[in-house]
Amino acid sequence: MHQITINELGRAEMAWAGAKPWHGLGQQVQQGASIDDWRKAAGLEWSILRRPVRFDNAEEGASTLLKLDGHDVLVRSDNMKGLSVVTKKYRVVQPDSVLGFFRDLTASAGFQIETAGSMREGRTIWVLANTGLKEDIVPGDHVKGYLLLATSYDGAIATTAMYTSTRVVCNNTLRLALNQDAESQVRIRHDAKFDPDAVKRQLGILADESWGTFVARMKSFSGTSMGSTEAGILLAGVLTKRQADNVSADVTESRGYKKIMELFNGSGRGSQMSGVKNTAWGLVNAVTQYVDFERQARSNETRLNSAWFGQGARLKDEIVSELLELV
Repeated sequence: MHQITINELGRAEMAWAGAKPWHGLGQQVQQGASIDDWRKAAGLEWSILRRPVRFDNAEEGASTLLKLDGHDVLVRSDNMKGLSVVTKKYRVVQPDSVLGFFRDLTASAGFQIETAGSMREGRTIWVLANTGLKEDIVPGDHVKGYLLLATSYDGAIATTAMYTSTRVVCNNTLRLALNQDAESQVRIRHDAKFDPDAVKRQLGILADESWGTFVARMKSFSGTSMGSTEAGILLAGVLTKRQADNVSADVTESRGYKKIMELFNGSGRGSQMSGVKNTAWGLVNAVTQYVDFERQARSNETRLNSAWFGQGARLKDEIVSELLELV
């Protein structure tokens, strides 16, 4: 499950440049396309409207509509679909503002947008751009740096600008913001004003430091030997902490544990490479491949959304945090 929005015409609200995404959806655009071309290809030419909340009073024998003061319905302008009910304090960051954030970054800073689109019928939108940063963790296994900007129209996530990375050999994603490293991302609550220039200044100050710290840590993982037994113990510990208090099942019997260990032990993409096989870096990549590609989607917590913002992203962070205690 991807939960990318499919509009009334059966068209996915997503655009991509370069390699086709794993789900195969969306419209391809050429590298260097204009922001306006990206917005059109991604199906993000709509905006968010605010409408009063009214409800039927028919239960009392009347036919009038009553108004709920202090709240609005957020509505898509193209299909008038209601996305959520919010308070008057909720500040909307429009799709054109999310895309427009990258206008000068692509024009003068060398960034290249690679994907843009919406999920959950338009309740979450995102733009992901290649920053041009790249580094080999081990020879032949390199990662690239990206900047992700996303917002939601139902409060699911704050407006978030975040550095992330992609491992080229398998297209796994890993946040540069690793647990305590909140400085690698900027989050703007929906009751606060989104100031794109201020966000860019903060991100610009953090870019080199965040990337350098990330690369150094991943290289240290590649030099940290870890056999199957040790990896299994660490993984089981993390998964056990994530279990609900009323669940006593053995996590080593769970599908997630078994699949991650299978990926670690040789079936994962790039898992046989020197510096990956039987290392902490190998465990990181087994977990990220599981979250990004193998994990079953549950209800509204779908794979793409989870890998970037939800339970999947937190699992990656927790594994890295535990490994940092070892190196």
